[in-house]
Amino acid sequence: MTQITDSQRSSRPGMTRRSFLNRTACLSGAIAAPTLVPTLGRAADQAVAPSDRITVGLIGHGLMGRGHLRRLAGDPEVQVLAVCDVDRVRRESGKRHVEEVYAARTKDAAYHGCTAYNDYRDLLARRDIDAVVIVTPDHWHAMQSIHAAKAGKDVYCEKPISLTVHEGRRLVETMDRYGRIFQTGTQYRSIPTIRRICQFVRDGGLGRVKSVFTLWSRLGGVFGAPRFKPSLRAIDQQKWRGSYVPVDVALPAQPVPEGLDWDLWVGPAPWQPYNRAFHLNPSPGVVPWCFCEDFGAASVTWHHSHSADVIQYALGVENSGPVELIHPSSGAYPTLTCRYANGTLLHLVDHWGMVKDLYKAVPATARLAGNFGGVFVGERGWVTSMTTGGPIEGGPADLFEEMKLPTRQVNPGDNNHHANWFDCLRTRRQPSCGAEIGHRSASLGHLTIIAHKLGRSAKWDPEAETFVNDAEANRLLARAQRSPWSI
Repeated sequence: MTQITDSQRSSRPGMTRRSFLNRTACLSGAIAAPTLVPTLGRAADQAVAPSDRITVGLIGHGLMGRGHLRRLAGDPEVQVLAVCDVDRVRRESGKRHVEEVYAARTKDAAYHGCTAYNDYRDLLARRDIDAVVIVTPDHWHAMQSIHAAKAGKDVYCEKPISLTVHEGRRLVETMDRYGRIFQTGTQYRSIPTIRRICQFVRDGGLGRVKSVFTLWSRLGGVFGAPRFKPSLRAIDQQKWRGSYVPVDVALPAQPVPEGLDWDLWVGPAPWQPYNRAFHLNPSPGVVPWCFCEDFGAASVTWHHSHSADVIQYALGVENSGPVELIHPSSGAYPTLTCRYANGTLLHLVDHWGMVKDLYKAVPATARLAGNFGGVFVGERGWVTSMTTGGPIEGGPADLFEEMKLPTRQVNPGDNNHHANWFDCLRTRRQPSCGAEIGHRSASLGHLTIIAHKLGRSAKWDPEAETFVNDAEANRLLARAQRSPWSI
């Protein structure tokens, strides 16, 4: 496979969208199950035979991508054959990391078995890669996952898996059609303590769950970040700081850094000129671009996809969704609220103090902290499922005797999310956060954004995935894609 140079763009001859899809259609029929290639040889860790290793390509090597790559390269079950990024600095860094790890493992200082690609389609065209890990900006998630499935690859994709409900449904349909194993990167449900909490609630440990609370953030101080300073005159900070949704922003053009294929970075999104607020090295954060609705989904990207997954899993509706979005303008509740068919209400709050002070749902002395989960309030008491905020809290105390938690501490690193995916690649079982679950978790956030944009309530049919008698809302379930990209 010839490595692609920086000057070769997405529109180059010989790699048109039609030729890519034709080639991947042929590949998908030829690769029905993982093809395992023993290229690390005998000097590698003998705990896993070379012939049993899963060959993987990484697409996207930003801050999150670096974390995934360390996990992949350090796992003897896996062999990383390729790293792709439209930023030359990032892809060369990824290739270097992989080869340094494998050189040390094989005691071969001359090891060069990882290829760097600018265009993900060239990585997908390789027959010797079983699966891909996609860690690109949100606007690429659905399309790259769909293309990977058509190329015969299994997929691990970061959350949210889509930017619209329509995209997510197409992704689910494609994974089913091509028989691919898909794992969504909502790993908090894979922490043992969180799993036990969710199962307790799911099994009726709280009795009927009356309400759940989780965080939904405004854009807040995003626009105060140093990378925005050259563009402050173009930003209505007073208006956008208070926004609950990503914004349609036009930032001034700045020179594209050498080695960055900006046209391919934008890809299927509406065209935006390069601005360092979207992308720069070193990266200022894991998802710096998600304030812009063309590329990301604000709270859905930051944390809500994680929370939605944990909450809907505990409620037993992870393959469904709410039936109504109730806007604060209705006067029914002080914050945007989702109602499920069984009457459970999911209230989105700015901060945990609202649960005590505004809704008075838990004792005033309750310690609420952390993120990536929620507070469940039922007939028999209440319990938290947040991570990064200390131990699990709840009451009354005898609930914890029933839960029989080995520990109330929540360790984010103690999860088997990647391992579950690896196991499912071999067994062809469905992973813990498959395509349908990932789609429903992302959709809950997309529906919330639509309700905020409309400024009113709306009824939702989770089976048909349409708003009920609401053409204005239904128009927001999909978006156009920049030519020549489409799914």
